[in-house]
Amino acid sequence: MRNSKATGSTEKCSSCLGNSEGGIPLKRVCAALAVLICLPLHAAAPCGADGTDLRIAGEMEASLRHELLDAWYPLSLDTACGGFLSDFSFDWKTDGPQNKMIVTQCRHVWTTSKAALFFNENRYLDFARHGFLFLKNRMWDGEYGGFAMLKDRKGEAVPFGDGRIKTAYGNAFAVFALAAYHGASGDTAALRLARDTFLWLDRHSRDPEYGGYVDRLGRDGSWLGTPIPDGGSGQAAWKDQNSSIHLLEAFTELYRFWPDSLLRRRILELLTVIRDTIVTDRGALTQFMARDWTPISFSGSPESVRRAAEFFDHVSFGHDVETACLMLEASCALGSAPDSRTLRVARRMVDHALVRGWDGTRGGFYESGTYPHGSDSLVVASRAKVWWAQAEGLKALLTMARLFPEDTRYIRCFRKQWRYIRDYLIDSEHGGWYAEGLDLNPHGRLGPKGFDWKVNYHESRALMQCIRMLRSAPEGAVE
Repeated sequence: MRNSKATGSTEKCSSCLGNSEGGIPLKRVCAALAVLICLPLHAAAPCGADGTDLRIAGEMEASLRHELLDAWYPLSLDTACGGFLSDFSFDWKTDGPQNKMIVTQCRHVWTTSKAALFFNENRYLDFARHGFLFLKNRMWDGEYGGFAMLKDRKGEAVPFGDGRIKTAYGNAFAVFALAAYHGASGDTAALRLARDTFLWLDRHSRDPEYGGYVDRLGRDGSWLGTPIPDGGSGQAAWKDQNSSIHLLEAFTELYRFWPDSLLRRRILELLTVIRDTIVTDRGALTQFMARDWTPISFSGSPESVRRAAEFFDHVSFGHDVETACLMLEASCALGSAPDSRTLRVARRMVDHALVRGWDGTRGGFYESGTYPHGSDSLVVASRAKVWWAQAEGLKALLTMARLFPEDTRYIRCFRKQWRYIRDYLIDSEHGGWYAEGLDLNPHGRLGPKGFDWKVNYHESRALMQCIRMLRSAPEGAVE
């Protein structure tokens, strides 16, 4: 469906599978992926899996509680102004402006809501409610609807930079967090606000002609272009993979509590366009696209232009492995198991990242790569091993290991990835995760533990879901 209109797809999902999926017993697919749809911890009883993996589950749970959540909470609660503080030094001293970005605030609400269910502890629910009230009372735009990308510490307007815009990406995380908080608390006000945000996005951000969503919006919801360097004139990037995949994630979360027919159609539309258009034949995501989904590429441009535009045209291994799991979750939410095309594409994405962007010696996924014009050989552009990509890789590898246990490289790489995270990313002295792996950036141990774009959502989600998978017993579990 490349470069074609994305609306009106009739692609069938899981209901057409029958008893097997690409040679995989359907029972195994359902069991392996059920844990990704946020079952309570007690629903996944310890099984006769490999003792190594049960030991890893124990290590992960201890690290999740003591080295991650205990480092962030209750320290990050802004008891003076509401919401959560954002800026922390390497040793957890408050350090910075403490502005309130919608993504950061929502990721805290989502994490604490899920932690409340995972550990069955009300204190996390109290933290989540604290964040929800700030979202509802200080960050929602009562005049135009939607959430601004950035407010100051008190929740007041910021007249510059991201404070002047709203984004589909930021509002997606609002839907995501509000739905999760409703799921943990039963608070119907949170569900209403999640629905209102979805409907605001559908009214303002969605492209009625080509499908999908425009990311950058004015306060009133009008579309804003993104200038991209092309040697002079620039062009407007109307669509991008990052907002698309997180809209899919958010809508999937909301659908668990509000199985609305319009919401279902939007999930299927996003799943279809991500899987069939945004993901390339190689198994990597196209970063930016025009309104009609034509990829924006600079592979044939002069070197100076390619370098200037690298952000807009590269391979992001972390987003690729993350998207593989998000597509599977969405497909499962629409039925009982993922459809065959989604399963094939998800595996292709993880395999591409393993072949092209994986450090086979120490473990870890590199940050990015590029394909030079006319070449099928990827060049690694950045060897940084960024924290969030390692968390997403951990979850994706274990998901593939449970779905394809006969391919033992997935479980081997999963175990190596956990060792890498434990040895090079987790700060066992101060708590939290470094922004980059210390094997390639040893000075990173003195870098900040928190800022607007660095919180604890990727690592908390990965650890909770991996623990569930390791302690569950899907058919064909790795022995």
